[in-house]
Amino acid sequence: MPSHVLVVAAHPDDEVLGCGGTIARLAGEGAEVRILILADGETSRPAAAGAGKRHAIEQRNEAAEKACKVLGCAAVEVLTLPDNRLDGVELLDVVQRIEKAIEKHKPERVFTHHSGDVNIDHRVVHDAVIAACRPVPGHPVRELFFFEVPSSTEWRPPGSAASFHPNCYFDIGATLHKKREALQAYASELREFPHPRSLEGVEALARWRGATVGVAAAEAFVLGRAVL
Repeated sequence: MPSHVLVVAAHPDDEVLGCGGTIARLAGEGAEVRILILADGETSRPAAAGAGKRHAIEQRNEAAEKACKVLGCAAVEVLTLPDNRLDGVELLDVVQRIEKAIEKHKPERVFTHHSGDVNIDHRVVHDAVIAACRPVPGHPVRELFFFEVPSSTEWRPPGSAASFHPNCYFDIGATLHKKREALQAYASELREFPHPRSLEGVEALARWRGATVGVAAAEAFVLGRAVL
C-alpha cells in the first residue's frame, strides 16, 4: 500500500465530499495522508467583503482543520487562490503550487477532481494535477484517482463534457461514519435532503456505490493511471 497520499481539492469540503471515507480508511491503515486545498471557498459569495470575508475564510479553514483531524490526516494546507475564479489564474501558477507539494511530500498516490464537473475550479484543478503528475522518470506519483463531488459531478448534462464512469471503488463500510462526522465540520455548506450535498444524500450515494460492487458502502473513482 502506498505510504504517502496527497489529496488535491479546489475548496474546503471537496476533500471530504469526494473521498473522505477513503482518506479515513487509508490513514487508519497507516498511510500518511495530506490534503492540499487551492481556493478559499468563500470570496465569490455576494456577502463576502471586508471583515466578514476574512471571518468566513477563517471559519472555513478551521473547519478544514477539524475535518482533517476527524479523518486522521497528517495535515491540511489551504491556499488563497480566488474562489470560483481559478480560470482567471494562469494554469502554470496552479500547477507549480501542486508541484511544490509533490516535491515536498513525495506522494505515491494522488486523488483529485474529475474533469467533467460543473464547477470551473474543479476542472482547473483536475488539469493542473494532470500536468503536475506527468509520468517523467523518477516522479513519485504512481497512482492517480479522480473523485466525484455531489452537486457538481452529477449535474453535468450528458454530452456536454466527459461523464463520470467509475472503474475503481474503495470500500468505506468501516469509515463512512467518519466521513459523516467530518462533513459536519462543514455544517454551513450542507443542505437539506433531497439536495445531493446533504448528509442523507452523501450517505445514499456511498450506499449505492457500495451496492454496485457488493459492499455496504464505497467511494467511486475513475482511475487515471496506475504504475504497478
